[in-house]
Amino acid sequence: MTIKMIKKALRAPIRLTTCLLFGLSVGLAASVSAEVALDEQVQDIKAQTVALNRDLFILEEELLFPDNTQVAIFLSMDVGQFFALDAVKLTVDGKDVSHYLYTERQVDALQRGGVHRLYMGNLKTGEHEVIAVFTGRGPQGRDFRRATSVIFEKTAGAKHLELQIVDSEMQRQPEFRVREW
Repeated sequence: MTIKMIKKALRAPIRLTTCLLFGLSVGLAASVSAEVALDEQVQDIKAQTVALNRDLFILEEELLFPDNTQVAIFLSMDVGQFFALDAVKLTVDGKDVSHYLYTERQVDALQRGGVHRLYMGNLKTGEHEVIAVFTGRGPQGRDFRRATSVIFEKTAGAKHLELQIVDSEMQRQPEFRVREW
């Protein structure tokens, strides 16, 4: 073997190695860019899924609670010096529809002006009775249980009722009112 042949034989693996390294680097670059594109597609699909879920929720609300039969009942508090709310039990037309136990944080949110939706459902047109039983601590820390009721006329269109817990300074007792929207 001559030196020329040896040099030629040595150059062939170097060229082959160079070609392999170049091919691998191109493949890795393509793989990284494909991975970035795939990640972008996944993020886009996630965003579309969230938007679709929101639209389906709105559609479900409209189908389950159409405006012409919808009744929603809310709870609000004003001040709360004479009554510390623990629970509310709600009855519509003699059927228990909601029973809710409140945490300190939830009561605090209600005292700061928050409103809690106790019930949302469908009722036929006509006269209906709502009874709400409030349980908690009254003046001087005694156990307190009071009920309020209202008979209302359900007509076409949505009906909203607000159960209000209001302090009565004159009587130094809580008052329970119902307001129609």
